[in-house]
Amino acid sequence: MSEPSVRISGTVLASLMFQHVNSDSDVEGLVLGESIFHEQVTISDAQSDHIHIEEIYNIQKHVGCLKLNILYSSSGEVNLDVLQEMLADNKQDSVIGWYRQRRHSEQHMTFREKLVHDKLKSALKNPHMIFLLLTSSRVTPTDSTHRMEYSAFTSRTRRFVNIPVLVTNLGLLEQQGYWKVSAPCSASGYSLTMNKHGSRFFSPSGMLKEVDEMNKMNDSLQVELQKACREVEESERAVEALQMEVSALRKSLREKQQSSAGNVAGTSSPVEPRSNQLLLKAVRALLGSCPRLLTQTLSLQAHPVPSRDTMAADSDREQEQPVPLQDGCGTKQIGALQARGRKRKRNNC
Repeated sequence: MSEPSVRISGTVLASLMFQHVNSDSDVEGLVLGESIFHEQVTISDAQSDHIHIEEIYNIQKHVGCLKLNILYSSSGEVNLDVLQEMLADNKQDSVIGWYRQRRHSEQHMTFREKLVHDKLKSALKNPHMIFLLLTSSRVTPTDSTHRMEYSAFTSRTRRFVNIPVLVTNLGLLEQQGYWKVSAPCSASGYSLTMNKHGSRFFSPSGMLKEVDEMNKMNDSLQVELQKACREVEESERAVEALQMEVSALRKSLREKQQSSAGNVAGTSSPVEPRSNQLLLKAVRALLGSCPRLLTQTLSLQAHPVPSRDTMAADSDREQEQPVPLQDGCGTKQIGALQARGRKRKRNNC
């Protein structure tokens, strides 16, 4: 079973739309071009030979009717005289179908159009004919913008099916979208030249040899690119995991440092007082009667000057009874020291 498709250039499609827009009523006419069948055999070990047949209708130009409904009667019968007049300068074999342009209608064939299509196939003796339908509608209330839709139909076992339409010079071509079929040309010299030199440039499947090589190179490049992308993705994921691990280690180290600093602060011994109270008491007990030895003030000539606090402490200490010592020798020394202190005090006074 072949898969049909229609190819039309943007120039021909624009001409059809221009004719439709500049007419006051619906437009219809004949479509001229050629139909090509391509057979491609695919051989594989998994299954038997698979044969793929592609039927391509190349629309090259169109011939419009002078008036509406003159090509056929109300019952659908084709007017052969009008048909011959329309094909005065063209061959009958170049007719591959017919077209009709309607306004404000749906994209499907009417019963009358199906009947006319069957009659045209019988009149032109061409079972593989197509019907091109163009419909327009208003987009804005001021008629400043219109929308044009187009579709193609063909009959298969008395059943009409919609076939895809490809505008050859509209849209962006993909990298793998090379032309597999040469541009249609009806010149005999072109056919002779292609038959003579085609084997040097085309493979048995009908595709350009250079295109096959380019497709193979492109496939290998895509495989290498995908491999490099996977490697980069894996490396990025590994770096991300390492960064997360480093962050966790830094956080745990910071917590350990903070906890150790807190423990050291808690177990540290209290600060010792700057002065030793026991030593100070012993010195005051021995030298309490000499205020100059306990003072921290000096005169301009660098002589010690007793302070009032020291003198008051000495007077209080004199009123207190000294603690008796068991050792007689120690008692004599303390008494001698106290006598010396009294003498010095009297001399100062």
